[in-house]
Amino acid sequence: MIHYWLVLLAIAVAIAYIADKIRQPYPTLLVVAGLLLGVLPVDAMHEFKTYVVSDHVFQTAVILIFLSALIGEAALKLPFDEIKENKRPILLLALLGTFLTFILIAGLSYMLLGLSLQKALVFGALMAATDPVSVLTIFKSMGLNKKLSIIVEGESLANDGVAVVLFKIALVTTALSMTGVLHGTFEFAKVVVGGMVIGIAGGYVASKITSKIDNYLVEIGLSIVLFYGVFEIAESYHFSGVISVVFAGLLLGTYGKNIGMSDLTHEKMDSFWETIAFIANALIFLMVGLEISNINFTDKWLEIGGSILIVLAARFIAVYVSLIFDKEIPSVWKPIIAWGGLKGSLSIALLLSVAPDFEGRDLLLAMTFSNVVFSLLVQGTTISKLVAKLNVK
Repeated sequence: MIHYWLVLLAIAVAIAYIADKIRQPYPTLLVVAGLLLGVLPVDAMHEFKTYVVSDHVFQTAVILIFLSALIGEAALKLPFDEIKENKRPILLLALLGTFLTFILIAGLSYMLLGLSLQKALVFGALMAATDPVSVLTIFKSMGLNKKLSIIVEGESLANDGVAVVLFKIALVTTALSMTGVLHGTFEFAKVVVGGMVIGIAGGYVASKITSKIDNYLVEIGLSIVLFYGVFEIAESYHFSGVISVVFAGLLLGTYGKNIGMSDLTHEKMDSFWETIAFIANALIFLMVGLEISNINFTDKWLEIGGSILIVLAARFIAVYVSLIFDKEIPSVWKPIIAWGGLKGSLSIALLLSVAPDFEGRDLLLAMTFSNVVFSLLVQGTTISKLVAKLNVK
């Protein structure tokens, strides 16, 4: 089925080029293009769409192939010194903010939308994190204040792993009890710490190896092995692969570059991963648009509309409450951080990983896809206007 992927890539690259010319975030145009392709009444499109957006293909492409590359590329380029300097707001948002968002969305969905406890917890976990693919793609093109940009990017990477852990716990939670809460807390700590240890160990070993090599092709190959390797190792031990890749990328991008990478290797590695990230982004967002056309939205509009309002309210409350504990963050930044909490491909890939016979899966799919589309088409296209209105340079 290689020709399907070639067609998809050709369409994605062409749309990304158009987006650049009209100065629009390319994820937004790609989702719209996917929607339009999905509803075309052409026989050839049916076979194409059936293959490309099948649950298995979407999970494999997004989680196993694209996710490690996208997270690794972003972590590799994040300046560790600036992350360290802004660790307080990043950790507040990624830990406290993500957990508050999860609790608020789950609680409000349970009380106002009539979801069962398990469905409410699963939806809360899916919507708790900002998607790094969406956030980094759109925010990088805006030329934001450097500190604000670092906070937003750092949060989007860190809270990703937190939300994945919450999602896995929510899938097996059907009733609340003190024993269940304690077990969930232990599992959360184990998965996060385990992911960190594997990522740091992998990043350290890879950094030491690069210090003995002066061949950019070999060093780029090593970075590929690092990102996919720590992800697979962490997941095989039921730790967070996402968190492993984040820490491995941060270590290689700072310690590794400082102790052994030549300027040429540094430049070539950044260019390589930037290209890979562009291709992955383009394919993911086009696939999201195609997937939406397969979902039955009939009789779900009340839940969909309510869920969008709940997710927005929870995000704003979580951001403002979390940042109360950091007095250095200007008030004018808070609405930008809250409105910039975009959702994306990770939420969809996680939900598609759930067994088809999971009760309420269709409703959760409709709500999740609707929130992703709203996030990209409304929040993604208006965030620059909000930045301009608030005069944040």
